[in-house]
Amino acid sequence: MKEQKKTNKNETAKDAQRLLEEKDADMRTREYSGFFSTLVTALLIVWTIFQLYFNTLGVMDAITLRAYHALFLLMFTFLFYPSFKKEKRARRFVPIQDGVLIILAIVVFGYMVLNYKRVAMSGGFLNKTDLVMAGISIVLVLEAGRRASRNLAVLSVVFLLFNWFGKFVPGILGHSGFTLKRVLSHMFWGSQGIFGVGIGVSATYIFTFVLFGSYLKYSGFSQFINDIALTLVGRSTGGPAKVAVLASALLGMINGSAIANVATTGTITIPLMKKVGYKADFAAAVEAVASTGGQFTPPIMGAVGFVMAEFLGISYTKVMMAAFFPAFLYYLGIMASVHLEAKKLGLKGLSKENLPNALEVIKKRGHLLIPLVVLIGIMLLGYTPLFAAVASIFATLAASWIRKDTRMDLKTIMAATAEGARSAVGVGVSCVLIGLIIGTVSLTGLGLNFGHLVLEIVREGQLFLGGFMVMIMSTILGMGVPGVAAYVIVAAVAVPVLIKVGATPMAAHMFCLIYACLSNITPPVAMSSYVAAGIARSNQAKTSLIAVNLGITGFILPFFFLNNPVLLFGSTQDVPALLTVRTLITASIGVFCLAAGLEGMLVRKCSVITRILLCIVGIFAIDPKLQTDILGIVILMVIIFMQMRGKEHA
Repeated sequence: MKEQKKTNKNETAKDAQRLLEEKDADMRTREYSGFFSTLVTALLIVWTIFQLYFNTLGVMDAITLRAYHALFLLMFTFLFYPSFKKEKRARRFVPIQDGVLIILAIVVFGYMVLNYKRVAMSGGFLNKTDLVMAGISIVLVLEAGRRASRNLAVLSVVFLLFNWFGKFVPGILGHSGFTLKRVLSHMFWGSQGIFGVGIGVSATYIFTFVLFGSYLKYSGFSQFINDIALTLVGRSTGGPAKVAVLASALLGMINGSAIANVATTGTITIPLMKKVGYKADFAAAVEAVASTGGQFTPPIMGAVGFVMAEFLGISYTKVMMAAFFPAFLYYLGIMASVHLEAKKLGLKGLSKENLPNALEVIKKRGHLLIPLVVLIGIMLLGYTPLFAAVASIFATLAASWIRKDTRMDLKTIMAATAEGARSAVGVGVSCVLIGLIIGTVSLTGLGLNFGHLVLEIVREGQLFLGGFMVMIMSTILGMGVPGVAAYVIVAAVAVPVLIKVGATPMAAHMFCLIYACLSNITPPVAMSSYVAAGIARSNQAKTSLIAVNLGITGFILPFFFLNNPVLLFGSTQDVPALLTVRTLITASIGVFCLAAGLEGMLVRKCSVITRILLCIVGIFAIDPKLQTDILGIVILMVIIFMQMRGKEHA
């Protein structure tokens, strides 16, 4: 019997690993051995030193820094990502064909660094060599993208082809067509193509914060978060699921990758949820939806918030404040759902003997919170997020030395540095691919034309209709794409549209961010849900639908703050404090009612009519208007009274 259980467990682990590798390219990278492994590690450390130096003390113009960054990204992509899925991961040397690609990348991007000033000074005049180098660079970028981010690479090819075949597109979205020379010049030698905003984000915020997350991991911060979550909610009804929600939220806002978060925390939380009685589909959905929300959760927001602050031209503090209500209500809805599901199934929390002691956890690892305090404190003092992130990396090292069991020695520091740099490669390549997409949007006028098309359908002031169209587009463009990359793509096309139909800039950006992130749990390409289902051995489609149900607040709330930005704390001027407090309280009640209606559980199990009424109450209460709040609360009181009197049954 024990052997059978062990066999089943091993099969589960293999199935989970297979699905992880299928859905996430980062899980199937090459592993080198011997001298070459040491050489690659050394190169990763050199890249890290280069990035940190020129993002803080060093001086280098933006385009040159982005060119060097692209060179490192492509070099490590060809080193780590196999040419084909079936290729052996264990290797002693890089394959010959990839060695050739690396040399080509060095030649092309080195040529760009040496000749960019000449091209700029000549007013953009290009010779044949310049054009050849541009063409090779695009081929290299697409090949790197095929390996590291297949879905985005396909999307990039579609956009790239639009530069030539757009002349056959009828109506306002079409254009007169462009020559090969014009496209190559714009994509490689211009500032809105490969070396545009996408790679600019990767070379600064993404790399630094991914590195910071790696240092936190190696200091023992991840284990601290899991332990503290267990002590806080482990014993409550549905404790393991609440632990998953808390841990995934805290870790997700740091690493910025929903899939990576599922792959790490999910291997612990999903089996724990199944053990106490949650169904496999539900357990997987909880992990998927909780990991996804970390990308728009303050104070770090997976580095996306810093990008948004730069787009809006405001301080990150304002973005962080605006994201507080949506993130809080999103996770409140998930917490309410897992609590009510546990209550409906009669599940209990974990026993006291299976939980760590809170005082012991804080005593042993509480000092690991120092880097986060340093990060937030430095940003609140007005310093740049990059400076704060670098300072927090050093604060992590210093904090780890407070206790012997968390101390990071030289070997650990090198491992953290190498893993951080390596983790930044996949997202970085996605950001390079974004350059081809945004370059096409700017060259062809696709963004402006799309805006005109929407405005022909949606009149000014029809925010809900405009928002609905943008929601669909954001979900499609975000499918299978890392959170930061998805947001940058969507923001380039959709934000101007929302602003034109009456949304505030902050509301428009936050709207696009949330829906781009939620594409991770939205069928048919629900990456987070599918990876979680692989770990839980559950049905992928059912897991994805349950995840949408659990994250329903995230799908509904953006439409309310689109019309009433009071739900984005601090984004509007002269909002009375009392109104802000009332909005948060009533919206919280609404989120709980929505969860109760969808779960079919409040004081007791609910009838179909009661469930419908609870969903209506939820929508009324989330709406910031006083009239809808009062009406919703009155209906809720009647429902609670009926259930407590036993007058309402399932």
